[in-house]
Amino acid sequence: MRIGLLTEGGYPYVSGDARLWCDRLVRGLEQHEFDIYALSRSERQEDEGWVQLPPQVGRVITAPLWAAEDDGVVYGRRARRRFAESYGELAAALCEGAVGDTSGESSATEADRFANALYGLAELARDEGGLVGALRSETAVRALERACRAPGARQTARAARVPELLAVAGHLERALRPLSLDWYEDDGLGAVDLCHATSGGPAALPGLLAHHFCGVPLLVTEYGVRLRTHYLADTEAPPAVRSLLTAFHGRLATETYRRAAVVTPGNTHARRWQERCGADRAKLRTIYPGMDAGRFTEVGESAECVDPDTLVWVGRVEPAKDLISLLHAFAEVRKEEPKTRLRIVGSPTGPEGAAYLGHCKALAAQLFPDEAEGLHAVGDNPVRFEEIGGPEVPTLADAYASGAVTVLSSVVEGFPITLVEAMFCGRATVSTDVGAVVEVIGGTGLVVPPRNPKALAEACVTLLRDPERRERLGAAARARALELFTVEQNITAFHSIYLEIVSHTPVRRVVLDDTGEPLPFAAPAEAHVPGRWTEHSTRVVARGGPGWAAGPPVRATPPLAAPEGATG
Repeated sequence: MRIGLLTEGGYPYVSGDARLWCDRLVRGLEQHEFDIYALSRSERQEDEGWVQLPPQVGRVITAPLWAAEDDGVVYGRRARRRFAESYGELAAALCEGAVGDTSGESSATEADRFANALYGLAELARDEGGLVGALRSETAVRALERACRAPGARQTARAARVPELLAVAGHLERALRPLSLDWYEDDGLGAVDLCHATSGGPAALPGLLAHHFCGVPLLVTEYGVRLRTHYLADTEAPPAVRSLLTAFHGRLATETYRRAAVVTPGNTHARRWQERCGADRAKLRTIYPGMDAGRFTEVGESAECVDPDTLVWVGRVEPAKDLISLLHAFAEVRKEEPKTRLRIVGSPTGPEGAAYLGHCKALAAQLFPDEAEGLHAVGDNPVRFEEIGGPEVPTLADAYASGAVTVLSSVVEGFPITLVEAMFCGRATVSTDVGAVVEVIGGTGLVVPPRNPKALAEACVTLLRDPERRERLGAAARARALELFTVEQNITAFHSIYLEIVSHTPVRRVVLDDTGEPLPFAAPAEAHVPGRWTEHSTRVVARGGPGWAAGPPVRATPPLAAPEGATG
C-alpha cells in the first residue's frame, strides 16, 4: 500500500525529533511505498539536509513551519466575510468551555464548533489559494478580541489585553500554516491509502485535511503527547496567552483523536493523556518505541562490569533530570559505602542545560572535596562528569558497562529511553516513579518517589550490597527489553495496524470495466503493487460526491496466479 508519512521537525532531516524511529519504520516496511510530507522547524534544519532514503520512498515534499511568506492573495468581500466567520467561530471555541473535559453536551458542542471552524478555514484556503495574509490581518486580531470579550468567555480569556491578543494571533498563524499547503489534491495526499502522522499537533493537521477533503484514513502515533509538551513548555507565558493556547492545542488534540482511525500511544502514560482529551479507548493501540538492541548485545551478554562499586547516570543534562537530588542522594550512599563512585554521562541541552551543568559541578565539588589516599597522593573527586565520545566513554554501551547500577533521578519523564538502554545492557536500575518508568521496567528494577534523595540512596545501597540480586534483576531486565522494545516488534505492530485500517476503509478508487460499470472488489488493498500496469481492459476513477467521477484511464494488472501447492 501507499503510505503518506507526516512528520514535523524530524524525518527525513538529519536532525530532529523522531528521526530514528521513522527511518527504522520505513526501512523495515520495504513491502510498502512511502510518500513523506515533512514540516521543518528551522532554516538550519533544512540546511543540514536529509538522511539517505531507502528505495521505497517515492517522493519527499517539504514545507517550513518557521517561516511563511505572504501569499499575496487578496480576498474579495465574500471571502473576507467567510474568513471572519470561520476565524471568529474558532476563537469563540477557544474562549468558552472547559478544555480537556470531554464529558457533557457542552464540551461536545465546543468540539464540533472548533472542527467546523477549522475545516471552514481550510476550505477557504483551498478556494482562494492561501490563508497566510488573512491570519496575519487586523481582522483576525479583532475577531479574537470579540471572542474574548463575549458573554460566557472564561475569565482568563476576558483578561487578555492587546499584547496578549497579538501573541495568541501570531501563534495561531504559525500553527495553522499547514492549512495553506497544496498537499490536499488527488495527486498529493489524496492519492495515498493511509496517512500516518508521527506526532500530534501540526504533523497531524495535514492528515486531518486529507481525511476531510479526500476521505483518506488517518493513523496518529504519539510517543510524547503534544498537549503535555505545551503544558510543560509555556510556563512563563501570561495567563491569558497560556489559557488560549492551551485551549487551541486541546481542541486540536480532541479533533485529531476523533477523526483518527487508530491512535498509537507509546506507553500507558501517554494513553491516559489521550483519553483525557477525548480519544476513544477502542481506537487506542499501545506500541512501544523500537530501539536497536544490537549495539548493546556484547555488554548485555557479559555478566561482568568495569567497577561493581560505581553508579551510572546517562542522559541529557537539564533541570528536569534533577541531578541535584542525585548528588545529595550520592552523599548519603557514600556514608554507607565509602568506596562508591558516581559517573554522570551526558551533555547539556542549550544555555539552560549548560548553566545547570555548571551548578551541578559546583555542588559536587562542595559535597565531595577531592580525596587522597595519602599525604603525597593527588586528590580525586568521586563524582565524574563525562560525555559520550570521550576517551573514557567512547560509546553508550561503554557508559552502561562502566557501572553496576544505572540510576534515573528525573522529576519529569515521558518514555525513559536511557532505562531501556540500560535494560538491553543487563543492568539493574534504580528509578524515580515518573512518566512511563514503572510500565517500562515492570518488576526488573527498584522504583522510588521523585525528589526524595534519602529513598534514592537507600535503593542504591541495597543493590550495591547484593551482587546476586543485581545480576537477577539485570537478566530479567534484558529479557523484558528484548521482548517489548526492539525495532522488530515495533515494525510488526505497525504493519498489522496498516492492514487493519485499510481493510476497514471504504474503497475510494473504483475499477470500471469497458462499459463503464464498477467492478466490486476488483482492487483490494493488498493487491496494490508499485509500478506500471500492463492491461487496458479496466480503468480506475476517483470516488467523489454522489456519483462516479470520471478520470483518465489507468492501466491495470491481471490477478497474479497462485504458486503451485498454495491453498486458498
